[in-house]
Amino acid sequence: MKIVKKREDRVANGEADSFGNDFLGLLVNAYHDLDEKNRLSLEELVDECKTFYLAGQETVNSLLAWTVFLLAIHGDWQEKARREVIDIFGNQTPDTNGLAKLKIMSMILNETLRLYGLSNGLMRKVGREVQLGKIVLPANIDLLPLNVAVHHDPQLWGDDVHLFKPERFAEGIAEATKCNAGAFFPFGLGPRSCVGMSFATTETKIALSMILQRYSFTLSPAYVHSPVAAITVQPKHGIQIILESLNNDV
Repeated sequence: MKIVKKREDRVANGEADSFGNDFLGLLVNAYHDLDEKNRLSLEELVDECKTFYLAGQETVNSLLAWTVFLLAIHGDWQEKARREVIDIFGNQTPDTNGLAKLKIMSMILNETLRLYGLSNGLMRKVGREVQLGKIVLPANIDLLPLNVAVHHDPQLWGDDVHLFKPERFAEGIAEATKCNAGAFFPFGLGPRSCVGMSFATTETKIALSMILQRYSFTLSPAYVHSPVAAITVQPKHGIQIILESLNNDV
């Protein structure tokens, strides 16, 4: 609200002629909309900001962190990803056309999402009484299906389920899951799946490409492995890596 107040003050003092054309500016503009039907309440404004930060930034941070962690351990896959990035972009800034060609990186991200998903579960509410196997679920109860359990199920993924093997996704998600849509759902499933899925993966591919263009990296001996489930699956003690510049002049 302090950030919102600053924008409101700038307009009130004549220092700016609008609340801004970014996402927050659009929200503040809707908060001041003269049409009551279109106007956002204060609670809605704050909730939208929370969603944008937690769902739009924290998830990408988590995915990028775990991907770097896994590539720091698996240097062979790090080098494969780097060669792909250099072949497509050289030392230029990643572009939209090139991102679509990053097949190896897509495999790596999918395997990272399987091992360290963006969330540990998806809250659902039972709309009516239903029988699930031998269990009868009454209406109006909340469930938390754990995608982390499904993504680590050896019956679905094999006895090497806990190993980092991006080649599982070499032929795409459908082939990796044997067309079982419920076997892999890091961004949710069905009509309520995450609308930001493409945006999140695009952000991650851009950031990871730019890291790979500039650095090689290994895991620091100081790292202590302790994933914890908060809003996202996070490294409790952070991820310490050792960066080595690929530019000899730096």
